[in-house]
Amino acid sequence: MPCELPNMLVSEIISKSTVFPSTKSTLPDLKLSTSDLPMLSCHYIQKGNLFVKPEIPFSDIIFLLREGLANILTHFPPLAGRLVTDNDGYVYITCNDAGAQFVHADAINVTVNDIISPIHVPDFVKTFFAFDGMVSYSGHFNPILAVQVTELNDGVFIGFSVNHAVVDGTTLWNFINSFAEVCRGVKLLTKPPRFTRDSVIISPAVLKVPAGGPKVTFDEYAPLSERIFSFSRESILKLKDMTNNRKRLNCNGEINAVEVMGKQSNDPINEKMTTLIGNWIRNAVVSKPQTVPEISSFQSLSALLWRAVTRARKFQDSKMTTFRMAVNCRHRLEPKLEPLYFGNAIQSIPTYATARDVLSHDLRWFAEQLNKNVLAHDDQMVRSFVSNWERDPRCFPLGNFDGAMLTMGSSPRFPMYDNDFGWGKPVAVRSGRANKFDGKISAFPGREGGGSVDLEVVLSPETMAALELDMEFMQYVSEYC
Repeated sequence: MPCELPNMLVSEIISKSTVFPSTKSTLPDLKLSTSDLPMLSCHYIQKGNLFVKPEIPFSDIIFLLREGLANILTHFPPLAGRLVTDNDGYVYITCNDAGAQFVHADAINVTVNDIISPIHVPDFVKTFFAFDGMVSYSGHFNPILAVQVTELNDGVFIGFSVNHAVVDGTTLWNFINSFAEVCRGVKLLTKPPRFTRDSVIISPAVLKVPAGGPKVTFDEYAPLSERIFSFSRESILKLKDMTNNRKRLNCNGEINAVEVMGKQSNDPINEKMTTLIGNWIRNAVVSKPQTVPEISSFQSLSALLWRAVTRARKFQDSKMTTFRMAVNCRHRLEPKLEPLYFGNAIQSIPTYATARDVLSHDLRWFAEQLNKNVLAHDDQMVRSFVSNWERDPRCFPLGNFDGAMLTMGSSPRFPMYDNDFGWGKPVAVRSGRANKFDGKISAFPGREGGGSVDLEVVLSPETMAALELDMEFMQYVSEYC
């Protein structure tokens, strides 16, 4: 088992500068939506990629990234702007070319292996991001975007800190992918952002902001333990089949007659019985197709985590637990928002169950609760969420207020490894200290690809210790060397 480095500040800031768009913006002010405004009390999003150091001078890397940032900001002018509030209380992004922050840092005593090998995420990773602890409302007088490039002993870490009232995960990773494209010399972006502001989520309601601006709604200084749990494609498929009660189904969702018949082949009774069993199974597949809802891989994984953490928290049976999941509303609205709509277009869906229900039912039961809520979140439900917010405009209450909540963010579908800045794709994804509390979960695609998933799990130290001893959960976890 590799040893962890001491949890101490290891990155040193070499320089800070402001990078301006290479061409002036002509984009008008963009009004914040009912998905943007609640995020004003959240920290800036902090996500980044770890790379093996290329065989070029680090000074060339810094030059390439600074030039690339100036060029990509012309395509994403809100990220070089600032927040403004007009006399009526409406908050906008003004695309005034005020610039983004660019930070050059070094941590030459840290290796790539020091980051990806420890069981728990080392605290020094948090120093690879700018704007630590910054609340999104402060985008009124601070840059909306900061890029920190940290030189490691044998690697490079590029950390992005972006105002959460301006972007969600879909927008953030499209920006990072596009930034990498520009650095590789691509002239025409593969996926240019869309800045339309003509949907139901653009509301006439006004968010009343307290004097001094909103504050985060959770304890930023509570002791926490953070770990990346990796799940291989094979492990996730096994879990999905188990959740869907498909122990005898093949990968096409058909009953695996070969498996059943194989078990009969050593039975000396007769071949006729084997043939009859095979015919019965084949007829069953044709005449009785499955009608039960399909539980997805991610819902299966979420259910597994929900149950394991509930068990680790040692609740009374009657304790109500909550699993929150962020959903993308772009394709749920009618008419649909464009897939590359710039801004937040997410809503948080809560699913409730008592500790007794979570621990006494099988995984399929509460995976179905998640599944029902996701399927039900259609155009009507999105509009209902908007109407409810308009009746009571407020910032999003992020946190674990009763000790029994889990909040799932990010997505394994985000293209987090599609970032080649000119020297190869990343070897890991990591995040900063932002918006972390007991029960905050972030889902990343696994670095091995192919449907693998990494869960960044943040829990109280005692709950994490119990989770790591949970055999039902840990049997699906894959460890990387």
